[in-house]
Amino acid sequence: MTAARVALLGNPNTGKTSLFNRLCGTRAKTANFPGTTTSARIGHARVDGIQSLEVLDLPGIYELGLKSPEARIVRDVLSGEDRAHYPDAVIVIVDAANLARNLVLVGELLTKGLKPIVALNMIDVAARRGWTIDASALSKRLGVPVIPMVVPRGLGVDQLRATLGQVLAKKDIGSLFSNPLANIYDPVALAESVMTGQPVADALTERLDRVLTHPVSGLLAFFAVMAGLFWTLFQLAAVPMDLIDTTFAALGSVVTTYLPAGPIRDLLANGVIGGIAGTVVFLPQICFLFFLISLLEDTGYLARAAFVMDRFLRPFGLPGHAFVPLLTSHACALPGIMAARLIPDRRDRLTTILVAPFMSCSARLPVFALLTSLLFVDNLFLAGLAFAGCFVLGAVAAFMSALLFSRTIVKGRARPMILELPSYQVPSIRNALMTARDQGLSFLKTAGTVIMAICVVMWWLSAYPKATPPAEAVALRAQAATAAPAEAEALVARADALQAREQQTQSFAGRMGRAVQPVFAPLGYDWQLTVGVLTSFIAREVFVSTMAVLASDQSGGDAKGVIAAVRDMPRDDGTPVLTRATAASTLVFFVLAMQCLPTLAVTRRETGRLRYALLQLGYMSGVAYAAALIVYQALRAAGVP
Repeated sequence: MTAARVALLGNPNTGKTSLFNRLCGTRAKTANFPGTTTSARIGHARVDGIQSLEVLDLPGIYELGLKSPEARIVRDVLSGEDRAHYPDAVIVIVDAANLARNLVLVGELLTKGLKPIVALNMIDVAARRGWTIDASALSKRLGVPVIPMVVPRGLGVDQLRATLGQVLAKKDIGSLFSNPLANIYDPVALAESVMTGQPVADALTERLDRVLTHPVSGLLAFFAVMAGLFWTLFQLAAVPMDLIDTTFAALGSVVTTYLPAGPIRDLLANGVIGGIAGTVVFLPQICFLFFLISLLEDTGYLARAAFVMDRFLRPFGLPGHAFVPLLTSHACALPGIMAARLIPDRRDRLTTILVAPFMSCSARLPVFALLTSLLFVDNLFLAGLAFAGCFVLGAVAAFMSALLFSRTIVKGRARPMILELPSYQVPSIRNALMTARDQGLSFLKTAGTVIMAICVVMWWLSAYPKATPPAEAVALRAQAATAAPAEAEALVARADALQAREQQTQSFAGRMGRAVQPVFAPLGYDWQLTVGVLTSFIAREVFVSTMAVLASDQSGGDAKGVIAAVRDMPRDDGTPVLTRATAASTLVFFVLAMQCLPTLAVTRRETGRLRYALLQLGYMSGVAYAAALIVYQALRAAGVP
């Protein structure tokens, strides 16, 4: 049986996503619209009298007639051009506190002969501003159902479901109807006719906006909010990270204890468990990060941040429109680069695409977490500050690079941006939890496929060809055969460590690392760290898994956590692989380097030129190498080990 379909439509920041989550809960997936890279959330809801209902969350737009990708998608869906998503009903989410502006979109639907259900959201915000809206009068004037709602609190959701069931039963969404407003539609006059009361100045909003949108205090507030966010991130994630770390270490120990020695045991303990542990251990930080960002977005603060950043971006040759692609790039550079399609000017769009990968994406989070934890082992505050500093450094590199590009290869000035500031609201915990869940599941899918495959390959490269045990290890085992139990155990552990070191040296991974290591020697990298950097050019997050695999091969069967195992990794001369100077150098390199093949492919597709992808790779790699070199040599000169 074909499911009935309802499309959710509305202006940005009207609560469309909140309503989608209320209707569908966890029964949602993400898919692309045909012929585009723009994604849509599709969920399933329960409605009285309807056995199967599919809910489509359309992109937020202000008007159907705009020349933007989002508007074109919405027009294609509503006209039936996109048959795969053609709806049986349309729900338009309207901000009651900005009624006249939101009714423009409703009027466009009416003139096209559609009968949408109007979800009149944020009636509580309108009431705080001194307005009372007569929903019945508005419904009569429009000729369609109007449901007063406060979506974050669930008010009106049941009434909406019931009304939706009635509309779907009649199947009249596409029928033409006679309506006096169809040709003489004045949204301002209509809004005024159904609203009563006197506007009340929102003193709190005005006071907050004076601070948060000020050129100086707004910028300082932005940096303070980001620093607080990452400090909170470290505090919240510490306990679940330790739990995951301990669980995987114990699981590896069980495999080592109960499976007979051989390739299968080594593959499971060192390749699969060790490699996946090196990635999954950072899942709490990724989930908490997106949880906190979702809360900030719901409050209305991120729009203020965009307003402040518009003033900040334009002197660097970036348009205010670039804020959304750059912010999106913090999740992943791929959708960030695709979001640059919204920038109308080609010069601005190209500049944004070239610098977007500098913004620290979620794939870098495990690397940042590992290296900042090694730099500041016993100080969570400094670790959190360093973590936030990684995002600041990436942003600074993006802005300075944009300034350079705007004066060289893509000369010109950025266009100003027009931006609407949404109302301040209490954030939705439900939305934040669902966002964190979606991002976490996406991360786990990557860990369960690409990263696991790379971990297995890395284990094979580090395990073969099998090396002959060194003479010293053979001698130690011989001594252990005649020694007391306690002494014998220590001798065997030393012999295992020596044999693991020899195996790494003679393995394919060891040979590859030693061949390339001279290039990275000025940055303080040994051959093992070089191998980690090289594999990370496939995907940044693979670095941690690679280092975990290399570390586990030398652990002699000890049940260590990922961070402890990597921290204790020795060089060939017995000194730590990741000293403080080397860890800082590596951290800077990963903040700035282009280490994502899919990003290069998307840059090639979006710009239509291979040369821009190659420019991105060469430029970012050069900047990363130079910055890491300066950091390492400066710290060494200052006496930092």
